[in-house]
Amino acid sequence: MPAETRGLRVTRAVAAGFDGSSAAALHPDLRVFTADLVRPYGLPLREDLLAEGAGHDYGEMAAGLFARALPAGEPADLLILAFSSPDVRPAAPSSLRLSRYCPGQPTAFAVCDQGSATAFAALRIAAAHHRTGGCRRAVIVLAEQSALHHRPAEPVELPAGHRAVVLVCEEAPGEGMTVRQQAEPDGAAALRSVLDRHRELGPGAGLLLAAGLDRGGLPEGAEAARPGQPFTGVWSLLADRLADGPLLVADHDRRLGWLSTLILP
Repeated sequence: MPAETRGLRVTRAVAAGFDGSSAAALHPDLRVFTADLVRPYGLPLREDLLAEGAGHDYGEMAAGLFARALPAGEPADLLILAFSSPDVRPAAPSSLRLSRYCPGQPTAFAVCDQGSATAFAALRIAAAHHRTGGCRRAVIVLAEQSALHHRPAEPVELPAGHRAVVLVCEEAPGEGMTVRQQAEPDGAAALRSVLDRHRELGPGAGLLLAAGLDRGGLPEGAEAARPGQPFTGVWSLLADRLADGPLLVADHDRRLGWLSTLILP
């Protein structure tokens, strides 16, 4: 008799916004680190934000969500912190600090520098780790804060507020989640590809789109994130719609020309 298939899938999602700022945003090391980072590119610092202490600590944001994401204190084997906009603790390994607050003190690391595709990369890593037999439960923290402490080299969409989403991925009977990432520079072509995959899932499947993919005229069961949270927006939608599966979650990073999709059975 063949062995039962068991895959990793997102079973819980918790999202929250945060007001104010963290004490770390006033630490002098933030200015030193940011100045060193941008000096080779001739980019000016945002002295107003540094003086104000604007920005939020990703570790502080996420630590308070673990009790909601893991209410019974279930231990995790893996923790991944994924972000696109910089943290206000640039020299501190926030993922390692978070592992101390997460039940099980899991193996922890961070993924960044892939734009909005970073969240999907984190899910791919978790699924690959599960296939090795060393991960029955993974916690993925997605975070963004609204302060960028230097002038960007080109216009970028900054978050309207500080926000974090915690995804709990657990081993369950049946097929696990499917994550796909592919080069696709054209936004219209990216949306067509997403709609084709949505149709393949059959009637009743939900579709959650990042704000940048929404071009109007969405099919039944589809919902697009509101603009303002370029990294966490679509995942906040997932926190509200996770029980509606099957679901297709899609995001297109226009600057990188990268299309990412997640299918939850």
